[in-house]
Amino acid sequence: MNPGIFPGPYTHAGTCVGRAMGLVTLALVPATLFGLGQFGWPAVFLFLVTLGAALAAEAASLMIAGKPPLPYLLDGSALLTGWLLALSLPPWAPWWLGVIGALVAIPLTKQVYGGIGQNLFNPAMVARVALLVAFPLEMTSFTAPLSPWSANAPDFATGLAVTFGGAIPDGFSGATVLGQVRTGLSQGRDLGGILAGIYDPLSGAFGWIGGSMGETSALLLLLGGLFLLQRRVITWHIPVSLLGALVLMASLMHLINPARYPDAMLHLVSGATLLAAFFIATDPVTSPVSPRGQLLFGAGCGLLIYAIRTWAGYPEGVAFAIVLMNACTPLIDHYARPRIYGRDRRGVPIEYADQAERPR
Repeated sequence: MNPGIFPGPYTHAGTCVGRAMGLVTLALVPATLFGLGQFGWPAVFLFLVTLGAALAAEAASLMIAGKPPLPYLLDGSALLTGWLLALSLPPWAPWWLGVIGALVAIPLTKQVYGGIGQNLFNPAMVARVALLVAFPLEMTSFTAPLSPWSANAPDFATGLAVTFGGAIPDGFSGATVLGQVRTGLSQGRDLGGILAGIYDPLSGAFGWIGGSMGETSALLLLLGGLFLLQRRVITWHIPVSLLGALVLMASLMHLINPARYPDAMLHLVSGATLLAAFFIATDPVTSPVSPRGQLLFGAGCGLLIYAIRTWAGYPEGVAFAIVLMNACTPLIDHYARPRIYGRDRRGVPIEYADQAERPR
């Protein structure tokens, strides 16, 4: 008998890391393809560079740590981190932004804590926050959506020049809806005048708006999230509480002053709201383990997203909100842990008048 193997019983949840990562990646495919088609060759090149940098950083970190890289690369976690990071970047950002982001995400946020399952913060969101603070101009330079069949769509050579040479043609830049709202309100303009001609709920839901590479199509992200719920890769607690808190705050403030505060629909279909609710905040490593804790975590993310978008210095608050709530996860887990069977919530054994009712 091998002394390192303990006898059963064993249980198995019927899933594994590779399967979960694969399903999440699969759910992201429609929104990703939409974004790549919408923004053309520069987005394709940036996407591939970011994924390659994430995988290379994972392999190098593992070899430095003396671990075989292939099993860890095959679990899909590094691929998903690079994928989410790429989707959070401006689609025509320079290639080095994706490489620096991958280096922040994998070695500095994931491997320094011991690798998969050990990191305290979501690697892709830490990388986005770091890039936003260090390179604010490049991270806030967005592109107006283009039809891939239009005459103005960049060809292969133009895509190479944009991604690797920084040669963005004139007339292609365009701020996001949230960015234009923030700028217009700071200039004292009325919300209705700001949104006229740049936004309507349908275009926002289908994704025909500017934004980061994978956040534009709210409808495809929603379908991907429902797929994850149906396959039980995630539970409903974090998405529902995040979206509920955001909708509640947006509706309340819009009711108070509709000329200054956008309605809930704009917050739902703009920015990375749905990407965060279904694909990022639900990261099992950096979110609470109990359903009650997940409800608190999601609600905190929703409230922080609204507060940062509305009153802080950035028009988009998803990355900051998730990183801040990641820091609260150990505290939430401490106070929201499930009650032990046979004990009250303080851990004190429950006294039973009839010993026959005592759990055994």
